[in-house]
Amino acid sequence: MSAVTETHPPDVTARDTKTVMRRPGHLRWGIGVLLGIGILINYFDRINLSIAAPALSKEFSLGPAQLGLLFGAFFWSYALLQIPGGMLLDRLGVKTIGRWGAFLWSVASGVIAFSTNLTHLFGARTLLGVAETPAFPVSSKATSYWFPRTERGLATAMFDAAAKFSNVIGVPLLAFFIVSFGWRWGFGMTAVLSFLYFLAFYWIYRDPSRHAWLGDAERTYIREGGAQPEGVSAAGTGPTLGYLLTKAKVWGLTLGFAAYGYSFYLFLTWLPDYLVKTMHMSILRSAGYTAIPWAVATITDLVAGGWLVDYLVRRGGKETAVRKTILIVGMLFGLAVFGAARTTNPNVAIVWISIALGGLAASAPVGWSLPGLVAPKGSVGTVGGIMNFVNNLMGFVAPGVTGFIVGATNSFGNAFIAAGAVLIVGIICYVFLLGRIEPLPEPQR
Repeated sequence: MSAVTETHPPDVTARDTKTVMRRPGHLRWGIGVLLGIGILINYFDRINLSIAAPALSKEFSLGPAQLGLLFGAFFWSYALLQIPGGMLLDRLGVKTIGRWGAFLWSVASGVIAFSTNLTHLFGARTLLGVAETPAFPVSSKATSYWFPRTERGLATAMFDAAAKFSNVIGVPLLAFFIVSFGWRWGFGMTAVLSFLYFLAFYWIYRDPSRHAWLGDAERTYIREGGAQPEGVSAAGTGPTLGYLLTKAKVWGLTLGFAAYGYSFYLFLTWLPDYLVKTMHMSILRSAGYTAIPWAVATITDLVAGGWLVDYLVRRGGKETAVRKTILIVGMLFGLAVFGAARTTNPNVAIVWISIALGGLAASAPVGWSLPGLVAPKGSVGTVGGIMNFVNNLMGFVAPGVTGFIVGATNSFGNAFIAAGAVLIVGIICYVFLLGRIEPLPEPQR
């Protein structure tokens, strides 16, 4: 591997990225909404299993450990393909990978609706993981192309908050379908929505340099505001991957984000079942309670992780100080999960869980903005793939570990304590490994 001379430019502030024009045009925000809708539907595909879990447990006689493994079936294939998927994204581009991903996840979601035993369910969820592999890296890379650095916080929060908001509207909606018509209808509905999104993405999305609807003034504003340059890495995807894996900055953002992911996936998969079994709620009542912390998370994601970051940077705040402060403070609020471990009152538990998820959600869009802010040219997908690979290993580990803990102790308390311990490790990684938020130099050929 060739030696690389590293430079340390000053933090980028709003003063560094000012252009001579006002913010012209709004097409980039339309692209942001499109990406957000995609992630919203994408997460309908993921949470429907959580809502259907009690019905599936009854129909297929599943215990907590088996249910935990089924929850994790999606994530092992989703995680394992993140790095090769990110490299393929950098080679083929957002438009091609985004189209194929949306089409395949609509097909996979439809297959689940026709599963007849545990083996079929496990296989179908694994296939869904393969199909949805590009979803977040595509959104992250597209956002890095379409938005200047001073708008990257809110733009990233738009698609990241959609993952949280899916639980606000998706949980009650899917619960209604599952209770009224059976669990298969919940999966069938998401298959239809996924296919409609595929059609919308196919028609609307192009990169800025090739989008016929984008005016010259807005294109200039995006480019001069520090958007990631389009194109592939001069070094090639293979050597670039090896180069990135040697960088402490990449490992800092990867391990820190994985710690966030452990708690996120614990609540994403187990919260409804926790409320039904531990707090003795009905499926519909648990759906209402589940929506509360996710509503809080949606708000903090957009306001603290999105708007506040951009506001502070535009006001002259240094990017490293602003973004790392939001990252670390949000993770510290996530430690409220320890409070949930010590109560058997559902109202108190939801308060603690809301505080924890709200804090974690504030840090999440900052984490997802980092690949587009630190990656060398042509490698946003690869950096995002590395980060999301380890993050989604937590999507397999967290549900499985939680299932075994609950099965062994008949309590979620120790599972929540384990999540808090993982968060502490993540905070340490963000503080000591991430360093300055600035682009890494390109690897030499």
